Amino acid sequence: MTSSPNSPNQAAIIKSVALPSEHGGWGFLIEPILLGLLVAGSGNGVLLAMAALCAFLIHQPFKVATKDRIKGRRPPRTVWAERFALGYGLGAAVLGCVVVLNAGTGFLIPVLLALPLMLMQVYYDARNRSRELLPEICGALALGSVSSAIAMLGGWTIEAALVLWLLLACRSVPSILYVRARLKLEHGKPVSTYPSLMTHVAALVVSVVLAVSDAAPWLAVVVCGLLLVRSIVGLSKYRKPRPAKQIGMMELAYGLLMVAVVALGYVRGL
Repeated sequence: MTSSPNSPNQAAIIKSVALPSEHGGWGFLIEPILLGLLVAGSGNGVLLAMAALCAFLIHQPFKVATKDRIKGRRPPRTVWAERFALGYGLGAAVLGCVVVLNAGTGFLIPVLLALPLMLMQVYYDARNRSRELLPEICGALALGSVSSAIAMLGGWTIEAALVLWLLLACRSVPSILYVRARLKLEHGKPVSTYPSLMTHVAALVVSVVLAVSDAAPWLAVVVCGLLLVRSIVGLSKYRKPRPAKQIGMMELAYGLLMVAVVALGYVRGL
């Protein structure tokens, strides 16, 4: 006897395949969408943001379906995963086609540049290794391309649009390394803090170079400096112990703060 879609067991199965299990990924999706729309919003940009959401949601059901298929099994969970992956894929394809019909294909350049990063993440997902550092960084960087694509739909040049992606990379990569180091410290595990600190310093340097060359606002430098201070304090003996969920929520807040401040810098020329 099979359970109905409304049964607690079936509802739990559907939820487990329909929505991402790693909630931290939401920030890496929301930030580029918001930044792109805030600095160069358009109707096509909104449609592309919706397509990006559908594409992002494919990740969880595709991972579940692929893992089960590799193991040679197809339980009800796999069936639901295949259905959701197909549904999300169709949504992304339809919305993407509407944008192409409205605006042409020029905006796809950042997406194509991000394709190797997406494929790398898919490769690790299929082998149940998605929580490793490399696929996590690749996934975050790939999502950052959405900001550039939205900006191009809003009339930006490819050069200016790619700067948005670079600024988001200056946020996402150091953040991933920081959170990983911070969680290890909170659990009393040995960890080197230098990768996090050095990538924050590198991000600050990149933001200064972009600001000096008038490619990015100076407020981006301010935010990168703030994130560097957060990293220094958060990985020191003076940090306040926090649970993993709280650390994740704080990182989401930092990400939204960066988006708001950078967008303000672009709009006001600061």
